[in-house]
Amino acid sequence: MRGADQRTTGLTFQPMDVKMTEQIDMSAWQGRVDTGEGERARRWHQWVRPLAPDAPAGVALVGFACDEGVRRNQGRTGAALGPGALRRALANLAWHGDGYLHDAGDVVCADEQLETAQETFAARLARLLDEGHLPIGLGGGHEIAFASFSGLFQHLRRHCETPRIGILNLDAHLDLRHAERPSSGTPFRQIAELCERQGMPFHYCCLGVSRPNNTAALFAAADRLQVRYRLDHQVSEDPAEAEALLDRMLAEVDHLYLTLCLDVLPAGQAPGVSAPATHGVALPLVERLVRRAAASGKLRLADVAELNPRLDCDGLTARSGARLIHALLA
Repeated sequence: MRGADQRTTGLTFQPMDVKMTEQIDMSAWQGRVDTGEGERARRWHQWVRPLAPDAPAGVALVGFACDEGVRRNQGRTGAALGPGALRRALANLAWHGDGYLHDAGDVVCADEQLETAQETFAARLARLLDEGHLPIGLGGGHEIAFASFSGLFQHLRRHCETPRIGILNLDAHLDLRHAERPSSGTPFRQIAELCERQGMPFHYCCLGVSRPNNTAALFAAADRLQVRYRLDHQVSEDPAEAEALLDRMLAEVDHLYLTLCLDVLPAGQAPGVSAPATHGVALPLVERLVRRAAASGKLRLADVAELNPRLDCDGLTARSGARLIHALLA
């Protein structure tokens, strides 16, 4: 266990890792300190440290400060501010573990260069996985998904030519669109095409899909690609059946990538997204699915996407996202 003397808040740290060129800004990690209650009264902001080159394996938070995919998808931009807002929402939560918690900084999408940012993010995730960390991506638009999967694939392919990777997407949208350029609406079609090129099966499970917000063409694509999915009202009415669907996919894979689009939640719990849900799946049910995924023993990587702080009333969406990240690690 690391001692309380190792904790500092409200400062900017210069990482020692020569592979990372930017400073890791730790200024978001501030909050309450319960000094009278001893070392066990710790919070995230007291426990997290900037990632160092010789850091022991632990949870590694890495931001994807990008909403170029949302812009290309004709959505409401602002998701590039999501990583900072998620850190601020996490900062004051109680930390109950003894494992290591690292902040690995942000990959920033500059000058509308989405593809470059995705490649950079994928490479950073692959390196974190090589070092034994559990990366948690902080988005950013859902274009993070193609970058995340690519990073996991790069890591696993060093050990197996055709790794069996399952994707659990908690999302109101299937994100299987055809488009001239990649966007926040295309990541899982891109992943399907990558799997096809590499001779790998495409194991994709999407829970919480909104039928009114996905065209018949998207459902046809999902059926053609043999996507497992359940609609938002189906998950709400029969969560056990949604869990059984997830379990069937988990039985066929060795590794799980969990991606959480915050627009799967009802608008009252997640107003700060590009496309708020009129129905959605309530937070307790989404948390139940997150915990089941984590308990599988196959989780290798997770991310949270589509938080738009510009649209977030009272930081409610950021707090919902933080609660789900907390549940993932509890």
